[in-house]
Formats: sequence, structure tokens, C-alpha cells
Amino acid sequence: MQKLTTPRAEESTRGCLVGKSAIVTGSTSGIGLGIARALAEAGMDVMFNGLGASDIDDIRAGIEREFGVATNYSGADMSEPDEICAMFDDAIAKFGKVDVLVNNAGIQHVEAIETFPPAKWEQIIAVNLSAAFHTIRAAVPGMKARGWGRIINVASAHALVASPFKSAYVAAKHGLIGLTKTVALETAEFGITVNAICPGYVLTPLVEKQIPETAKARMLTEDQVVRDVLLKAQPTRRFITVDEIGAVAVFLSTDGANSITGAALPVEGGWTAQ
Repeated sequence: MQKLTTPRAEESTRGCLVGKSAIVTGSTSGIGLGIARALAEAGMDVMFNGLGASDIDDIRAGIEREFGVATNYSGADMSEPDEICAMFDDAIAKFGKVDVLVNNAGIQHVEAIETFPPAKWEQIIAVNLSAAFHTIRAAVPGMKARGWGRIINVASAHALVASPFKSAYVAAKHGLIGLTKTVALETAEFGITVNAICPGYVLTPLVEKQIPETAKARMLTEDQVVRDVLLKAQPTRRFITVDEIGAVAVFLSTDGANSITGAALPVEGGWTAQ
């Protein structure tokens, strides 16, 4: 009897989104870069975004060469609505349309509420929440006109549960889930899906920066922060990988996810199941 084999995930999704294009905010490193790379591997043209990306030309050239797609880059500041609009204009000029929007840009600050700097609060809300409003507002008209679109908001396990010393981040990510659900309802009859991915701790530059900040706030060593604060929350006791998040983003962009909208999808090793 012939043995049946199941194709590996990367084989089954490679090239499945040829002809479509995406904007991925905050995509010069970490989760955003992983998602952008996964979408490019699936055949999509990709607009990269991020500040201070000295190696972005090399990153783009490598991805274009490996996957045969077109790329572009915008240094738009996600706290500035006018720059967000200009990024969309650049993407449309380059690709003709924006089929998939991934809101990934995010910043963090860890400090007790009574000493939390108001300017940091405003900045985190602007980048982690308000930016998604502005990008979605720019993306939806074209998606409606074409009768197809995917909006993927990278939230966090902190969009579902809270942790101390992260008031602005937790507030912004909870708000992002509310925005996700609202826009999903508004666009449900137009072939558009709107979902949030809620990762647990991924060892990205953002998380690496949090380790010494959390150590200071909680008066712990950095090793204790990793073992007893970060990974303690995840029953798998390991960091989530950027490849895992990228795979979820690709799936949500395919027709197999046509009926998934308004969802907050945990990818956090069982954290929020507790």
C-alpha cells in the first residue's frame, strides 16, 4: 500500500499568495521581519517599515532574490498620521494595491504607575494603538472596492491578560483587540477579515530590552526575570519563535481563513489557558 505523506507547512504555503501585496509595520527586525519574510515566501510583494533600519537594503535584496518578489521600504513614524498616509501612497505607487495590512509596530516601557512618564504613555498609545486606527482607515477603502482584504493586528498575550508595570502597553493591546473586533464587524460583508495574533514572549529586541527594565522594576537578576517572570507565564517554558508567528500570519492571509474574523488568536504556549 502506498504511504500517504503530508506536505510540510512551508511547502504547502510557499507561493500561495502570489500576486498580492502587503504592508508590515515595524518589520525591520523581530516579529515584523519574520512576518514580512513569511509573506514574501508565500509570494507576496512587501512594504517594509521601521525606524533606523541601517541594513534594510540588504534585507530587501536578500528577500527579493530568494523569493522573486518586489519589496519597498518606508521609514514612516507610526506616531505620525501624515507619514502613515504617505507610506500607503508609496505602497500603492509601487505595488498598485495593498491586500494585506499587518500592524506590528510596537514599543514598550516598564515602570510603576506612579512614576510612569506621561510622555511614554502618550507615545506607547500612539504607536501601539492609534497607528493601527490610521493604517486600517487608509487600507479599508481599497479592500472594500476589490472585495478582498486581510488585516492582521499583532497584539500580545497582554491583550488578554495583564502584568504589572506595563500600564500603557497592556492598555494599548487591550484596545487593539477592541479595534480588531469592531472593524471585523464593519467589514464582514466585503470579503475582508480582521484578526489579532496574540504572541507570548518572543526573544526579540523589544523583549531583550524589557529584561533589564523588569529586573530593575522588580529588584531581580536578569536570569530571574527570564526564568521566573517571562517564561513562568508560558507552560511550554520556551520563547515563541518568529517563524511560528509568521506561519499564523500567512494562514490568516489565505482563503482557508475566510471565515475567521474578529478573532484574537493566542500563540503563547498556553499562557492564557491558566
